[in-house]
Amino acid sequence: MKKWLIIAGGAAILLAGGYLLLSFYAVKLIQAQLQKAIGHGFTLSEIRVKATHLSIKGIRYEDPLPRQRFLQIEEVKVYPDLSSLLKRRLSVREWAIIKPSFFFYRTPEGAAIGPLIPLGKEEKGQETPGKRAGKDDSFQVEIKRLKIKEGSLDFEDRKTGEIPGRIRLRKLDLEIRNIQYPVSSARSPVELKVKVEGKSKEGEIYLKGWIDLKTADLETSLRVREMELKVFEPYYRKRITAEIESGHMNMDATITVKSKKIDAPGQMELADLYIGDKGTVFYLPAETLASRLKDRGNRVNLRFRVKGNMDDPRFTIQEVFLSHIALALAGALGLPVKGVGEPLLTGSGKGAEGLSEGLRSLEELFKKEKKKR
Repeated sequence: MKKWLIIAGGAAILLAGGYLLLSFYAVKLIQAQLQKAIGHGFTLSEIRVKATHLSIKGIRYEDPLPRQRFLQIEEVKVYPDLSSLLKRRLSVREWAIIKPSFFFYRTPEGAAIGPLIPLGKEEKGQETPGKRAGKDDSFQVEIKRLKIKEGSLDFEDRKTGEIPGRIRLRKLDLEIRNIQYPVSSARSPVELKVKVEGKSKEGEIYLKGWIDLKTADLETSLRVREMELKVFEPYYRKRITAEIESGHMNMDATITVKSKKIDAPGQMELADLYIGDKGTVFYLPAETLASRLKDRGNRVNLRFRVKGNMDDPRFTIQEVFLSHIALALAGALGLPVKGVGEPLLTGSGKGAEGLSEGLRSLEELFKKEKKKR
């Protein structure tokens, strides 16, 4: 009996030692690739090879010209898949990014700036390193699960005018599975949970579905709760001269993108909506709108469907989305609104254009009624 116990113990020690040895060389390989990827502006405070994973701490990225910090990460843990050592590609079981902080901004010209590393594009006729005589020897990576834990993201939109739009995301948890590099067309399951900072409360966003990282096709369900309308004030300010004193949004939608065409049907509730009685809201008199909203408990419900070709320069998600909000407000007034995509009152156009034309007609209608009084 003792003989078998000694044999079993020895086998266990050999297996454990072999596992630790393979883990050590696997994380060494990952470490070498990461060091190649680190460019100007990136700094690390510590890289440690542990028994089962690679630990990287104190990651920062700062643009050297404006001295703007775009990225800060408390720790990254990379867990390699040992079986990949026998293959031509490196496989990572899990890539965990712990407590990252991201900062992005959009210039007045519309260019997005942030902690993005351009991968570059292959020019026609130019030979890519690793490709010789039709043979691809490039390094391949498979990440089975990428996780972001307790992240934060700040976005400043300077294109909105003198007052930039600011979106602050907190408690960001993201998980994406099945990531390939070089990027190949495949469905990668994705799940996102995040809080959105407001002036008096936190909104919540939950998204689940899949995305093709190469084609940007996706299919997801989206749930939004308690989102303050004030967060989006810089985006609707050009269409509203009245003061939206308070209000929040709840929304459920299904978002599908295929070949750059988006189709997103859903339903929305605007709750606790209080509007000042001076000015206009989407060409509608704020005084009349506030009175009608009060009769409805300061609440508006609507169904919507954002649909269009994102490659069409005439189509913008923001404009179509705001158009549906305008439709809801017109409906709260008891006006004969048929719906998006159909002629609206005297407006002869379709969609957002028809809506704007129709609402301007409403403005003229209310002006005539005031003159009669």
